[in-house]
Amino acid sequence: MGRTLAEKIIARAAGREAVSPGEIVTCAVDLAMMHDSGGPRRVKPILERLAATVWDTDKVVVVSDHYVPAVDAESAAILDLTRRWTADNGIANFYDMQGICHVVLPERGHLRPGMFVVGGDSHSPTGGAFGCFMFGVGATDMAGVLVTGETWIRVPGTIRIDINGALADGVSAKDVILHLCARLGMGGAGYQAVQYTGDTISTLAMQERMTLSNMAAELGAQTGLIAPDETTTAYIHQAGGDPGDAADWQSDEDASYLATHRVDAGKLAPYVAAPHSPANSAPVNEHAGVAVQQAYIGACTGAKLDDLHMAARVLKGRQVASATRLLIAPASTRTTAAAAADGTMAILTEAGAILMPSGCGACAGYGAGVLADGEVCISSTARNFKGRMGSSSSKVYLGSPYTVAASAVAGRIADPRDFLERDA
Repeated sequence: MGRTLAEKIIARAAGREAVSPGEIVTCAVDLAMMHDSGGPRRVKPILERLAATVWDTDKVVVVSDHYVPAVDAESAAILDLTRRWTADNGIANFYDMQGICHVVLPERGHLRPGMFVVGGDSHSPTGGAFGCFMFGVGATDMAGVLVTGETWIRVPGTIRIDINGALADGVSAKDVILHLCARLGMGGAGYQAVQYTGDTISTLAMQERMTLSNMAAELGAQTGLIAPDETTTAYIHQAGGDPGDAADWQSDEDASYLATHRVDAGKLAPYVAAPHSPANSAPVNEHAGVAVQQAYIGACTGAKLDDLHMAARVLKGRQVASATRLLIAPASTRTTAAAAADGTMAILTEAGAILMPSGCGACAGYGAGVLADGEVCISSTARNFKGRMGSSSSKVYLGSPYTVAASAVAGRIADPRDFLERDA
């Protein structure tokens, strides 16, 4: 019987010819990624108690993204500890205030197909867009990886999500994954691997693929894989990385899947998730008219360059509603620079958007942009759990950058296709 992509990557990392779902194996880690919130401040005391050192400093990447820029003394202390720990341990791959870890990691050429990667964050499945088996671990497991360079894993089965058809104008990968959240539910993937396939995937740019893989976490998947192709290798080359033997990292045609779910992308409308779960997703018209005080375009899943381009298409020549504030926190400093260079940033700010620093920011309730009691926000982030973006009585709706921008202009949740059609 053929093997899935997940099984092939795990077998290589475990030094085995093959592995089977349900087996527990020990794998060599190709790369470990941490950020300032769950990284050095958590693993430092563990390593000190063990009198242990990092197994391979070239295989560790640290990104400061949660507490940046510091808004109080506690945040500043966490960042100071992160900076001192990386210097003391000789971690050369430290990206301080350069953007969100899930965007910075591939942007700087650290990922290539076939890698077995652990990340200290629940949205680490983003790396699956590059044909890596990447998943999130907690601080204790990360400390074990830092000391030994290995970790154990129960080999997951693979759920195939086959997506075919052309997305309509104004519909994006975010809408596809919100549709899947509604259809399969939070945790519906049962901590198995998800692999996205189909002709829709082949047409998506890497940053759109990253959105699908990122939010495999909201489906309850361990990782969200996409087999590499020419789009993958071109992105990695441009990032200064080495795609390696990308063509080898494909699922076999006769591979066995736990389940196959099919999506007709051509029939999808823009989706919006109502509070307080991504699973509360439905076509935008079911939520149209809900007044919003804040619109937020940010986070690893919603403020990459392609995401800002979507927002700019809606905002060009328009103004944000007077009773609504639109906050934009680009996913990385390189994203900000590129958006400034191609004119996107001018379109956004001329429309009335408020530019914020790159980082996790309001997505996880850190720093500027959090919500007051009773406020309603529509956001391009991945999660809308109760109290996540501020007050526990606030309400967060999720949508694509298209939908968030359209809602900012309308002052209420709105269908972006109405704005794009007007321009056609």
